[in-house]
Amino acid sequence: MGKAAPARTVALKVLGEVRRRDGRAREILRNDSLMKGLDGRDRALVMRLVLGVVASMGLIDSFIDSHLKGRAKLEPKVRDALRLSTFELLFLSTPSAVAVSEGVELVRSVRPKAASLANAVLRKVAEVDVPLRKAALARVSDEESCEVADLALVSGYPAWLLERICAGRGKEACRDFALSATEAAPVWVAANRCLVTDEEAFAELKESGLGPVAVEGLDGVYLLTRPAGLAAAGLVESCHIIVSDLAAQRVAGFVGTEPRGRVLEIGQGRATKTLLIESNAARAGQLVRLYGVETEPFKVRLAKRRVKTSGLGSHVFCFALDGRDLSKSEGLPRELAATFETVLLDAPCTGTGTLRRHPEISWRLTSEDVQSLAALQLELLRAAAARVAVGGTLIYATCSVLREEDEDVVEAFLASEEGSRFVWVDPEAPGMPAIEGPDGHFCARLIRRDA
Repeated sequence: MGKAAPARTVALKVLGEVRRRDGRAREILRNDSLMKGLDGRDRALVMRLVLGVVASMGLIDSFIDSHLKGRAKLEPKVRDALRLSTFELLFLSTPSAVAVSEGVELVRSVRPKAASLANAVLRKVAEVDVPLRKAALARVSDEESCEVADLALVSGYPAWLLERICAGRGKEACRDFALSATEAAPVWVAANRCLVTDEEAFAELKESGLGPVAVEGLDGVYLLTRPAGLAAAGLVESCHIIVSDLAAQRVAGFVGTEPRGRVLEIGQGRATKTLLIESNAARAGQLVRLYGVETEPFKVRLAKRRVKTSGLGSHVFCFALDGRDLSKSEGLPRELAATFETVLLDAPCTGTGTLRRHPEISWRLTSEDVQSLAALQLELLRAAAARVAVGGTLIYATCSVLREEDEDVVEAFLASEEGSRFVWVDPEAPGMPAIEGPDGHFCARLIRRDA
């Protein structure tokens, strides 16, 4: 009797943890003790398996269930094991015989009596479902014959979501989006110029074995070709480098670095864009005064810690506040009851542009979620408008690729009483995820033209 390979055994344990805690797969992977005992190649396989299963879980479960006889029900641990091996059969280049054998051993490790059932189900997946996906891949290569059903098979994403993206962005962009789903998201970092020079940051990244490659046209920005050791290097904790997707860095770049201007950041989160904004300002010669607003207190605490570590305590101020309250004339902290030359609304959104990094979104998200978030985004945008000085800039940003959260929200705002004083300048086309490309983001710059 054989045993499953260590990487797959760890993947099964982590996947079970994700299921039981209904947690974020990437965070659980990052903190799992067994992961630390694997070599780089095995860690990469565990991440690929777990993130891939979570992203394509609905599709995988439909295939598994189609091969169960009668009303057979699977124990959660058995289903987890079958999910891993089904994903490997469908999406990885592992030989079918190896994937089936490893899957059977995974099931045997949690429920020995279910080994024969696992063998039967996985062989059916190999015989029936793998050819279906290969045929869909062939059709996707031809834009004319490509259909949403094919994109769903290729990506593992829900068909309704792909239909929305196709309707809003076109089939070609949706095809790139679907094809990128099976690839790991690239990792970009930026030097924190508040603490180190570009040269010092590059040297630290190189010495840590992370394989930094400078991004053409962007000073102090690097693509990591070997990012697996990033957490262990200590550079994130020290704030010497800022981990941020290239699209998010471009959004931060829209914030001006004029030292006289005051910046209000709504949706500050963990202060990643805050650090990028101040790093850009430091590069230009002088820091800006930035006031951050975030609803969740634990994020405010983390933001304050990162701001302090970066030596920005006298320039950045963090507040726990619902951004919708910024429209009020009373009850605001004194620092927020004024107007600002630049207001950045980093709006809460579906995160559909970041599915490679946050795969749990794909099968948890519903159409109703999109509608409720769009309503919240409009409410926040109207409140943010009250804090923009005459002639000032209001920047609206999301990490969504859905038109309902992007252009539609901006247009609804401009049609409102609060938005009637603004004009949309330099419209930014939404970035769409693609193989080896950045995440999907949207950014619109609005100027307040009169009092």
